[in-house]
Amino acid sequence: MDPRSEVLLRQAQLFDGELLLAGLPADDLLGALPQAQGWIWHAGVHARLNARFPLRSHFDTQMPSGDYRAAVLFLPKSRELADYLMQALASRLSGKPLYLVGEKRGGIERAAKQLAAYGKTRKLDNARHCQLWCVDVAQAPTQPDLDALAQHYTLPLADAELEIVTLPGVFAHGRLDRGSALLLEHLEDLPAGHLLDFGCGAGVLGAALKRRYPNSRVTLLDVDAFALQSSRLTLARNGLEADVIAGSGIESAPEGLSAIVSNPPFHQGVHTDYQASENLLTQATKHLIKGGELRLVANSFLKYPPLIERHLGPCRTRAEADGFRIYSARR
Repeated sequence: MDPRSEVLLRQAQLFDGELLLAGLPADDLLGALPQAQGWIWHAGVHARLNARFPLRSHFDTQMPSGDYRAAVLFLPKSRELADYLMQALASRLSGKPLYLVGEKRGGIERAAKQLAAYGKTRKLDNARHCQLWCVDVAQAPTQPDLDALAQHYTLPLADAELEIVTLPGVFAHGRLDRGSALLLEHLEDLPAGHLLDFGCGAGVLGAALKRRYPNSRVTLLDVDAFALQSSRLTLARNGLEADVIAGSGIESAPEGLSAIVSNPPFHQGVHTDYQASENLLTQATKHLIKGGELRLVANSFLKYPPLIERHLGPCRTRAEADGFRIYSARR
């Protein structure tokens, strides 16, 4: 059981009845709270919960409909995302309690100050390196307009400008990260066919691929609902069409790909997690056609070439700058 869930169950008398658990982990909490529903924006967590608790997990950027007597927010890493989620929940909880739970090192005390915008807060528990806070929503705020919270920036690429749209919580919100900037300079000579942007985030690479290879089918894949919506907004803003799909890893990708292009993720919450990236390197061959290429950017300290060569083929370093390297290999 996740320690945040354990803290909730220490106060189980507070959490009976119709309850919404926002951002809950993939553990047994829904089993312990049989009338609760989950609001999830992580595709992998949603898939695991939905398999065990059918129809009780909702994957979306918008709060699911329902008359909830209370809600619990599991604190996300992003402060901007926490702001949006708190307002979305509070907008439906006038006169009702909104709970906030999170790890101390994840910034729960700082987030409790954000919670104070909706009423007088109180700390209910402090255990398992986590804290549980509560506010009785004195007056419900207006429901937030997620698209209005988007940030925009322009990329002056060689073939044409791209406008990128990012939503709260998405990687590199409102800016271009250095790894993607380097990879954008090295998208030449990809094999023709079906191209995948793995871990698409705001759709920077996927949009650039579609602009550069207009006759190729392009798919963008990410685990995060807010990233997927950002990618849709980016594509629409630039008049581009591509497939946008949710998936917990490369196993969710289509087969028969001519190329996989990626700035692979390796952070989840306050913990560092390389599993999705390592799965990409070890399983890419299952999704690539013969002669298909994996091209990615990674921090130069990561020992990816041996994994790539063991599972795919000879690994070439195409470029190196600012602590990043571009690797490519063909099946």
